[in-house]
Amino acid sequence: MSTVLSAVAWPYANGPRHIGHVAGFGVPSDVFSRYMRMAGHDVLMISGTDEHGTPILVAADAEGVPARELADRNNRTIVEDLVALGLSYDLFTRTTTRNHYQVVQDMFVAVRDNGYMIEQLTSGAVSPSTGRTLPDRYIEGTCPICNTPGARGDQCDACGNQLDPTDLIDPVSRINGETPEFVETSHWFLDLPALAAELEHWLDEREETGLWRPNVIRFSQNILEDIKPRAMTRDIDWGIPVPDWEDQPNKRLYVWFDAVIGYLSASIEWARRSGDPEAWRTWWNDPDTLAYYFMGKDNIVFHSQIWPAELLAQNGKGDKGGRPGKFGELKLPTEVVSSEFLTMEGKKFSSSKGVVIYVRDMLERYQPDALRYYICAAGPENQDADFTWVDFVTRTNNELVAGWGNLVNRTAAMIAKNVGEIPAAGDLEEIDEKLLASIRKGFGTVGHYIETHHQRSAIAEAMRLVGETNRYVSETEPFKLKAPEQRERLLTVLHVLAQAVTDLNTMLAPFLPFSANAVEKTLGGERQMAPLPRIEEVEDLDGGPSYPVITGDYTDVPAWEHRPVTVGAPVSKPTPVFVKLDPAIAEEELERLEAVAAEQE
Repeated sequence: MSTVLSAVAWPYANGPRHIGHVAGFGVPSDVFSRYMRMAGHDVLMISGTDEHGTPILVAADAEGVPARELADRNNRTIVEDLVALGLSYDLFTRTTTRNHYQVVQDMFVAVRDNGYMIEQLTSGAVSPSTGRTLPDRYIEGTCPICNTPGARGDQCDACGNQLDPTDLIDPVSRINGETPEFVETSHWFLDLPALAAELEHWLDEREETGLWRPNVIRFSQNILEDIKPRAMTRDIDWGIPVPDWEDQPNKRLYVWFDAVIGYLSASIEWARRSGDPEAWRTWWNDPDTLAYYFMGKDNIVFHSQIWPAELLAQNGKGDKGGRPGKFGELKLPTEVVSSEFLTMEGKKFSSSKGVVIYVRDMLERYQPDALRYYICAAGPENQDADFTWVDFVTRTNNELVAGWGNLVNRTAAMIAKNVGEIPAAGDLEEIDEKLLASIRKGFGTVGHYIETHHQRSAIAEAMRLVGETNRYVSETEPFKLKAPEQRERLLTVLHVLAQAVTDLNTMLAPFLPFSANAVEKTLGGERQMAPLPRIEEVEDLDGGPSYPVITGDYTDVPAWEHRPVTVGAPVSKPTPVFVKLDPAIAEEELERLEAVAAEQE
């Protein structure tokens, strides 16, 4: 058994999240975490809402409300949506807690005292009309390296290179299109060059494992080629104050310095709430811990360079030496599990252009497991993927409903009609043994795919076994076994089907937690196959405002293995587990999209 940290990207609280977001950070991390628990590992799955930075201020100004009020509202919306999707966080918190503030400031002091923060004068971008500092991401221009328009002031998405706003050709503000003014200002910079050798060594070790997705490891190594110090403070009045700069209230720690530390602060908050304040150290100070970080590809640089650099600096592992800070020697990521982008009907998601479907809207109209299934089967695991309504309806109907749902329904219906309970098996024939052996073998195959982050292959293999079981029904034809002398054979086939469905349900539980619980009840089971998360209203541990968190008890999960059915368990006439969708829904949803887009123009 291993200790596993499942560190999930922090959704930004400037608005509700859409299905493209949860396809990158949400569902993949939950499938992995649920499987690892079932496989016997000690999992800590943590995250929260990222609530600092200029985009929050811009959105709050647009609504005429304080930044904290906007963050509170969006935090609650995101919490409710992620629970509705069944994401099994041990703790989902937020970056505006006093616990997080303290951990971030302690981390900054440790990095600074080890010599890896250097104070420098730099040019800061200011809006001429408002006098407000413009963050790097709110300045756009032509990339000086690849000449692509629309590069941001911190990074060019086209070539992947890190940039400074002053590097851009013809820079403009994304807020109002004006040309920013650049003024001299003092900031703390993370001395990445002094950490480059250790970062390179760490990445080379990661490459040798062969586990990282090729695009992630290549990108991470490439950005080391032009490494330079990076500012970790900003001229802004919304964020975490800079230690020992209290006399400069308009300077705050960079939102990306603070957000990635959330993985540590959330673990510490979880431990404090558990009654053992030091319990977090099991996942952070043990070198044998497996630490997996889940996100979309636009966040790779922060998780394969900035965060590891902060950890190395805190640990005193760079060129300047040093010693571990108050948190001890912290564990670096085992793997950065980055998904590609999900587009929608061939277009990039854009709330402002109406090319979007929010998680809440999706779950109000469709079953959460239908969305989870689509993301797992057709999501952007290792290449960009396009969500279309036609494909969503087709996969739901042809695979979930006609494949898995139909197998469950007719198995339960035949047992209910002919016996009323799961029957004992008579002598097994070759066709029976072949099916059961194939499914038992599937635990190893599907489990390996999930553990190595090949979830599309994992669910494809599970559904292949569903198809094999449906063929078994067609070949054995239990509905024709009506003669008295065929009774024993009928009961044996029904037993084999009950066993097959039970094992397949275990296999599909990480992907489809809601239906897994329903299928278990359909076949007379009483246990919860996939414990679901819940929302708790909590008080800030250090006296701040109360807020909602996601948590849950996931200790009582079935083992990832064959589980014999309970002979005699009652089975009554079933109701369908999945809802079949009218094909016309695809056209209706496209019309809805077009209407929203028209309103935005």
